[in-house]
Order: sequence, then C-alpha cells, then structure tokens
Amino acid sequence: MSDAVAWFADVGIADRPTVGGKGGSLGELTQAGIDVPPGFVVTTSAFESFLAALEARDSIRDKVEALDPSDHGAVTKLSEQLRARVMEEPMPTDVEQAIMAAMRELCPDGQPVAVRSSATTEDAEDASFAGLQDTFLWVLTPEDMAMKVRECWGSLYSIESMTYRRKQDFPEEGVAMAVVVQQMVDAKCAGVMFTRSPTTGDKSVITIEGAWGLGSSVVSGEVTPDKWTMGKITGEISQRDISDKHAKQVPAEGGGIVEIELEEPERSSPCLSDDELQGLRAVGRKIERHYGKPQDIEWAVDKQGQILLLQSRPETVWSVKDAEAKPVSAPTDNPMAHVMNIFGGKK
Repeated sequence: MSDAVAWFADVGIADRPTVGGKGGSLGELTQAGIDVPPGFVVTTSAFESFLAALEARDSIRDKVEALDPSDHGAVTKLSEQLRARVMEEPMPTDVEQAIMAAMRELCPDGQPVAVRSSATTEDAEDASFAGLQDTFLWVLTPEDMAMKVRECWGSLYSIESMTYRRKQDFPEEGVAMAVVVQQMVDAKCAGVMFTRSPTTGDKSVITIEGAWGLGSSVVSGEVTPDKWTMGKITGEISQRDISDKHAKQVPAEGGGIVEIELEEPERSSPCLSDDELQGLRAVGRKIERHYGKPQDIEWAVDKQGQILLLQSRPETVWSVKDAEAKPVSAPTDNPMAHVMNIFGGKK
C-alpha cells in the first residue's frame, strides 16, 4: 500500500517522525502485546504532499514562524485563513485512495472508527501537545473519515496549537501531522491511569480515573470521574472516591457522540469492579516496564469486559520537576565528607 498509510503492527515509538506521537505509541503498544484496538496511521508523508500543494501557491510555515504568540488578533486571523485553506484544498488522489482503501480493510463490516490527530511534536518527554489538536469519534464511512483527516491536518493551525509552538520556539519545518484511524471501542466505561501519583509524584502507586461511557467525558472534564489509588506492587486499594456521574457520552445515531443523563443507581455506582481495577494495574505495570518510566495512559473497558489501551505517553509533570531538582550538596569524591563537615570534623 502507499507510503501514505502505516499499520500499527509495523511501527513503533522510534517512528514518531513518520506517524506522530500517538501513532508511534499505539504501534509500540501493539508490538509489545498490549490489547489495542486495531488501526492505521495516515503518515506525515501524506500530510507533506498535501502541504506542498498549498505552499506552492502561498506560504504557510513562514507565516506561522513570523507570528508573535502574544498578538491574539494576528494568531486568530491566521488560524482562520490557514484552516480554511486546508479544508478547501483537494486531497492528493493517491493519498485519498490509499486511506479509503485502508479503512475498508480495517472495517470490512462498516465498523465505526476514531480519527485522532498525531502530531510529530506531541507526547515528547520535554513537551506535550496532547489535546491541542482535533479528535473525532464514531466516524462511520470512508468518505467521512477522509474529511476528518483533513480537519485533523487543519487543527495543526488552531490558535492553541500555533501559539504553543511559537512560545516553545519549535521550528515549523519539523512540525507535521499524522492521523490515527482506529476501530472504536463501544465502551462500558473509560478513563485514564497514571503509573505515578499525579498529585504527590509517588512512584509506588497507580491512580485510576474513570466514568461510564466513552472516555471523552473524562478527558474533557465534563464528568467528575471515579478515582482509585492502588499500591503498584501490592494492589491494595488505599483510596476510593466514587463520584456522582450525572451523564455519559455514547455513540449518536448517524455518527459522532451524544451526552445522555444518567439515573440512579448507575450515576452513583463505581464504573469499575475490583477485578477490573487489578486488571488495569497489571497492564499499567507492564507498560511502565516496557518504557522504563512512569506513564499517562488512556484506557477503555468494552461491553464484554475486555480492557483496551487507547494511548500511553510519558508522564511529564513530575518528571520535569525531577529533572529541575538540584542536589542538596555538590558532588564530592568522598561521600562521607558532608557528614564530617556537619560535625566540624576533618580528615
């Protein structure tokens, strides 16, 4: 198949320049034997061929690099112009044919997919662009998928994304957008898992947050999730906060998602059983061992009770704090020197 498409089974985290942060992670997890909904990535090669046609008529990257991120008016105006150009530009014929053929192969029975932005700059260890670009859930047809891919490309020029890149001084020449196309999980519940406490930085615990329905309600903050803290090794549950989950997001008829109100007892019932919590803990430990560092993980449990992983990225908040922390005293050839100095001793 065209180099516009790469399947999860064929890529890993080292392929981020080709498949972006999310695509590389999902490929890496797939190859590590983690249960991941199958899918493919519309590569940065496809994006670059699309962008080249736009650049041939009028520059894009130069205009973004010239922006003053503090000039909100200028950023807003350029964002509107660039996103409109992306939506109006015809997709290269070979790219469109390749990605539509890939979706028919992925979903021979018309299964819905998620279309998720996967920028080359996202989920790096020193900066996270997560949430700055678009995601579309429950996309039903190859034609609609191709349109959503174009929208994901356009979201690279959202106000938030361009402003963040300019503040971080990322060169636009190295910025590209891949797009993940992945079979949807008809989730009973979904959420996030941290293999290091997000509040204290404790590496000995796993924190799990979840709510009924699709994980979009948790990620967006529209529903207060249930929360558990567990011993990473022992599995002992030290914290249980079961929230009043007033709503859940579910598939909408005709595509997309819709929010529905919940009634008792579902709204005040925990969305995960203790067995499911232990299953998530085991998967979280496996992923952390694979990467060798704490992870921020998105998960879902389907209607049959299977745990599926939707994303894993490096935990950044506490790792950045660790990197910035300075030793209390300067290194010395004699490790006992600081003890002797405290007591005024000399040797």
